[in-house]
Amino acid sequence: MKHIELGFDKGVATVTLNRPEVRNAFNEEVIGELVASFMGLGERDEVRCVVLTGNGPAFCAGADLNWMKRMAGYSREENIADAEGLARMLRILYTCPKPTIARVQGDVYAGGTGLVAACDIAVSVDTANYCLSEVRLGLIPATVSPYVIRAMGERAAHRYFLTAERFDAAEALRIGFVHEVVKADQLDARVGELARLLVDNGPVAMKACKQLVQDVGGRNISTMLIARTVEAIADSRAGDEGREGIESFLNKRKPGWLLPGA
Repeated sequence: MKHIELGFDKGVATVTLNRPEVRNAFNEEVIGELVASFMGLGERDEVRCVVLTGNGPAFCAGADLNWMKRMAGYSREENIADAEGLARMLRILYTCPKPTIARVQGDVYAGGTGLVAACDIAVSVDTANYCLSEVRLGLIPATVSPYVIRAMGERAAHRYFLTAERFDAAEALRIGFVHEVVKADQLDARVGELARLLVDNGPVAMKACKQLVQDVGGRNISTMLIARTVEAIADSRAGDEGREGIESFLNKRKPGWLLPGA
């Protein structure tokens, strides 16, 4: 691929944005490569988790300036088609059947916040800055909003969507936008620790857990919702992976889903 590097090691796939000269800003090509990467990795049994990161000082600065210049002349219909491409990419990342980790090694701006928010886990270097800068240009962060609002909450979104002020990694942690903040020399080790936890878990169960969070989060605790959770745990217990997990635990042996050498 032209703008993305792919790596694989012991069940962990790494997708690296590789446009450091433009702070890993994305355009149509980058979006297409991210879609292809996550769709492909999601179908590979040997992939147990995916790490998303970037080369250079920034994780992702949002939209590429040349792309924005082209958008300035688009009609409403062309803008809808263009925005649908970004929305589809974020949706594919959010619904990837593999657990995902955002390894945030640098600054995150505008649309880049959507990449972080769409990942299951986010670990940030302590020097990273964050900004939802769209209103400065008379725009709104609409496409990323379903993921960013879920990550930081409505109250924080009201502030940072409206002010477009920059906030640091400590604030990102405080509002729940990222899960952990570490020093630069600790970033790889911490991401690696989390990745190993994911690699060792039941892959079918993790896929179902991702769907569970999406299905249950923000819903009223109704009779219908409770019934769905009852059916979900029953299906999990009766499934091959659930039976294997329980048997391996009771017999004090490793479960059969572990990768060779684990």
